[in-house]
Amino acid sequence: MPQQRFVLFDFDGVIADSQALSYELSVQFSPELDQEKYRALYEDNVFESLKKLSSWRDTLPEEYQERFEPRMREEVRLVAGMDDAIKVLSENYTLAIISSTSVSGITEFLKSHTLTGYFSDILGRDSHHSKVEKMRMIFEKYDVTAEQCVYITDTLGDMREAQAHSMGTIASSWGVHPRETLEKGIPFRILNAPAELPDAVDDYFTRSLL
Repeated sequence: MPQQRFVLFDFDGVIADSQALSYELSVQFSPELDQEKYRALYEDNVFESLKKLSSWRDTLPEEYQERFEPRMREEVRLVAGMDDAIKVLSENYTLAIISSTSVSGITEFLKSHTLTGYFSDILGRDSHHSKVEKMRMIFEKYDVTAEQCVYITDTLGDMREAQAHSMGTIASSWGVHPRETLEKGIPFRILNAPAELPDAVDDYFTRSLL
């Protein structure tokens, strides 16, 4: 019997085209940010990066989310072609989302794009601020290992969290970090469009079995 295999998705920047809104709100809370400094937040766990800002306060993530979610519902679009990629992948893999956005916000977004039923689990900021820990939750719930999973992300910080489990990653170049930053995380592949995802995931798991 073949092993169950999981495709774990980041949400913002990979599924939801939310980067323009995220940057706008981040600057409202932290005026010291420019585009370069904003992108640098995501070279590590974003919650840990925020604590290093001069504007940091304990309520900052919650205040940001309170402004982000209502506008996400109205303004943020699904990344073009992601719905088709998700549907194709769901035929052969178990899909889950591991994100820094709230579960309610993600669930509502997926519902509005008729994608709710394609994901077995949604682990957001409510579950834990560490993606290392949220990945561990998937392992424990399904009794699987990192070798049975791959993480789809648009940031170097996420790749570093996956590497804590020796989990492979596939990078999307349509999110926060440009290709040259993503290359530092040594992903299995860097993609230019969601249509490339099914083949990349198939290739990843085929090579991992060799």
